Amino acid sequence: MPLRILAAIASLLCLSTLAAGAEGYEPPRTAEGRPLLDGVWTNASLTQLTRPRGLDELVLTAAEAEALAAKHFHNVRAAADLEPSDPDREAKAVDRLPPVGNYNAFWVDPGTEYAVVEGEIRTSWIVEPEDGQVPLRQEVRERRGERRALREGMDGPEVLSLGERCLLGFGGTAGPPMLNVLYNGYYRIVQTDSHVMILVEMVHDARIIRLASDHGPPEDRRWLGDSIGWWEGDTLVVETTSFHPSRDGEGGLPYSSLAEVVERITRVSDDTLLYEFEIEDPLTYSAPIRGQMTFRAVEAGRVYEYACHEGNYAMGGMLRGARLAEREAGADP
Repeated sequence: MPLRILAAIASLLCLSTLAAGAEGYEPPRTAEGRPLLDGVWTNASLTQLTRPRGLDELVLTAAEAEALAAKHFHNVRAAADLEPSDPDREAKAVDRLPPVGNYNAFWVDPGTEYAVVEGEIRTSWIVEPEDGQVPLRQEVRERRGERRALREGMDGPEVLSLGERCLLGFGGTAGPPMLNVLYNGYYRIVQTDSHVMILVEMVHDARIIRLASDHGPPEDRRWLGDSIGWWEGDTLVVETTSFHPSRDGEGGLPYSSLAEVVERITRVSDDTLLYEFEIEDPLTYSAPIRGQMTFRAVEAGRVYEYACHEGNYAMGGMLRGARLAEREAGADP
């Protein structure tokens, strides 16, 4: 059954849940009467797509969340980085780069707390499957492993990740679904009566969602897929198909030619968007994936350019370094 039909059925089933989560809230509206989504939002959080090892439940108590956040790697590192430095300390010995401390707490913004979604503190964005994990098929796992091995060799630019090639945001930030990573978690939404544009801070991706439109030709495949949208009450529904076949999903989610993703965006308060997603791709996943996330409003006048590595000039240096390492190891050039 097409995801558009499934989404319509799901919207009827979850209408009461959404109403309960936004009971009595009246969002600001456009001249056309639609909820206003314009602004800058962030999904920075300790909560990630999948559930961490050792956590069996989707929901945490406030005490559990506070204890986990206090010992989370990012918070511990941030606290350590704020301590005064010893000017007489010795340089750290390393075998390879990184780590050399190139990304200390000043440069990253992963969030400091676990996210609250519909009044619950969540351990993962994924709510189905119940274990909070991505149900990736074994053959897909093997292909990704082979691609990672090729990447280690740096035989050419084509084998490197899409993020390293400045073609797509790192870690699935551009989506769909739009995931959070270490930093650069801002999203600017610009809304008209015919389109919604989502500017993704990481690697300057821009999602153009056509409203009241049909999908383009299926052979027209794009890095971010072909997105169309429509309104169901006060919820913006976005359906995306036709993902580029070379989108490997490294760090994010891979998709086949059969993939369909439905996102639902509902403004539930002045400073919160409820963001829900459903993924159906039988060639890639052994079961459908459903998730929920919150985006929070950010007091930011603008989202500054993420220039990747300034025209990708670093790519030549990366490949030359790999060839030099091969020569030093006695390998054929």
